[in-house]
Amino acid sequence: MSSENTGANGNGDCLGWAATDESGILSPYKFSRRSLQNDDVSVKITHCGICYADVLFPRNKHGNAKYPMVPGHEIAGIVQEVGSNVHGFKVGDHVGIGTYVNSCRNCDYCGDGLEVFCEKGPVFTYNNVDVDGTITQGGFSSYIIAHQGYCFRIPDGYPLASAAPLLCAGITVYSPMIRHKMNQPGKSLGVIGLGGLGHLAVKFGKAFGLNVTVFSTSTSKKEEALTLLGADNFVVSSDLEQMTALAKSLDFIIDTASGDHPFDPYMSLLKTAGVLVLVGAPSEVKLSPLSLIRGMKSISGSGTGGTKQTQEMLDFCAAHKIYPNIEIVPIQYVNEALERLIKKDVKYRFVIDVESSLK
Repeated sequence: MSSENTGANGNGDCLGWAATDESGILSPYKFSRRSLQNDDVSVKITHCGICYADVLFPRNKHGNAKYPMVPGHEIAGIVQEVGSNVHGFKVGDHVGIGTYVNSCRNCDYCGDGLEVFCEKGPVFTYNNVDVDGTITQGGFSSYIIAHQGYCFRIPDGYPLASAAPLLCAGITVYSPMIRHKMNQPGKSLGVIGLGGLGHLAVKFGKAFGLNVTVFSTSTSKKEEALTLLGADNFVVSSDLEQMTALAKSLDFIIDTASGDHPFDPYMSLLKTAGVLVLVGAPSEVKLSPLSLIRGMKSISGSGTGGTKQTQEMLDFCAAHKIYPNIEIVPIQYVNEALERLIKKDVKYRFVIDVESSLK
């Protein structure tokens, strides 16, 4: 049974799939978007990637769920209407929208194109309070309205389905790689975990000309890492002999693993002044201070990325023909897809074909 919320400023013409309680189970939901403002872009959604956030937020794992909740923050689609002050987009353009749809635009971070770190907090694409006081709803829906400053041009010819995962998974690994200068040809990169984020870190690493080593707890990932994704080396992280052989050999490590795991063994693989960037979210980070002190090493965290860098990444992917490995599913399959995502049963990102299946 579908539910309906027509709101004060709309006619309930947006179709979506929403969670209504902590079970996180999604079902059809009809609701209203906020009205189009002068600086807004209305986007007909064609595709939306499924991120692990779409498991956590609907199930209230962060304790701030606002129901009904329409998830989805890897959005690709086609401009269907623009406000009177919009000059960068026109009807028919292919655009993407990522994890946030607004920010203060006044703080130093917004001024530097790092809106995701806005001092007042960015307005997230769903489960957040929008500029008009309504609750934002995500991309598991027929269309979305966002300020033009948070929409991204998808390059001509780049498939919309492939663009969707770049808006979260892609920028989450690309941003720290650029910030920490992991784009220097000939350098060495370690990638921990081979899921939605990890497989894109491998692709970016190879495009940057890096020597890429994949770390996994599963030997079953070896062939796909080396053959399918083009990694240079594969290491089973629980194999002490394999790990020891790589001591002080890596310039950088991108850690995409969200399960709890030891950090000292990985820190020992970094060269002097090496950097491990954490983009996964284990429950805790434990390591010996000597792992940092001996060798001038550092560990850093990173969220998604700012608007300038997101556009840069999309253009880079188009220029270098980098495409996420995706499994396209209809929206009616979304609950099964979420369960499979929990079981890590996807290579490597689900993308919902919203345009064809949401009726």
